[in-house]
Amino acid sequence: MPNATLYRCAAALLAMLPAAAHALDERREDVQQFIGQMVERHGFAAQDLGELFARVESRPSIVEAMSRPAEKTKAWHEYRALFLTDRRIARGVETARAQAGPLRQAAASGVPPEVILAITGVETFYGEITGKHRVVDALATLAFDYPPRSTFFRGELEQFLLMAREESLDPLAPFGSYAGAMGIPQFMPTSFRTWAVDGDGDGHRDLWRSWGDVFASVANYLKAHGWRTGEPVMVPADVTGADLAGLEFGKLALGETAGSLRRRGVRFEAALPDDAPAVLIQLAGSAGPEFRVGFTNFHAITRYNRSQLYASAVNDLAEALASAAPAPATAPPPFTSVSSAE
Repeated sequence: MPNATLYRCAAALLAMLPAAAHALDERREDVQQFIGQMVERHGFAAQDLGELFARVESRPSIVEAMSRPAEKTKAWHEYRALFLTDRRIARGVETARAQAGPLRQAAASGVPPEVILAITGVETFYGEITGKHRVVDALATLAFDYPPRSTFFRGELEQFLLMAREESLDPLAPFGSYAGAMGIPQFMPTSFRTWAVDGDGDGHRDLWRSWGDVFASVANYLKAHGWRTGEPVMVPADVTGADLAGLEFGKLALGETAGSLRRRGVRFEAALPDDAPAVLIQLAGSAGPEFRVGFTNFHAITRYNRSQLYASAVNDLAEALASAAPAPATAPPPFTSVSSAE
């Protein structure tokens, strides 16, 4: 009958819709256990945390998003096309001009301004897209309703609550990504507490509104993860006739050196000694495989996001930004890093 067919179609469409968000039951055993740990370890009040979690929502759409990251669904040429657009480059140039002072100060760390800027361009379009989820909802959903990584996200939820207390933030106020990454540079709570910097000197680390804090924090993160001033991130490579036997593509570790790759017959231009750590990278270009050699600074960027595609996109956007606009004049004040994790 027509009505039966209509009902079946409607039911099928409803089944395709994502499950609605629902209040997290703060009386759950695992939630109560977490609250008890926060009270014992850090002196939080159990009643305050109970009232907070009674207002937290578990969001199935967040769990769904965790299963389909762009790095796993797109080839390099598709992924690159998302970030190397005229609009993104133009917005980067505008941001560099508008925030020349904070960018110049952060670049005193030895991290080039175009790399600092490119991180924010790839992460959030220079602050235009910082996330639509309450951070506490995202972290609680993944901490209590996403078993594959619940341990990790309970740790991040713990760090978030500590961060909110330290920075005098209402824990229900900050918004971020579906994974709980925050602000213009998309720091996770552990990264925020460990490497975020008060770049503007106002006594707070504000990664949502203060470009001084944002740029200084990105630079501090890269320096803490091994950034080497004056060295390249990666360079194109020609592997015609090279011996690639035994090389595992897709690895992030710098398992080779510039010299070992040259001895294999890999050709590339880089003013680095033979003992410089390196990795040969194969990317899926639109016309076939593309090869590059990544160095220590490439590895530093992969500590920000553990993806060859991500680090390659940051590199390419940084090069485009450097070509599109001159670097800020250098009159750098002393750069100091901060680690304030408990």
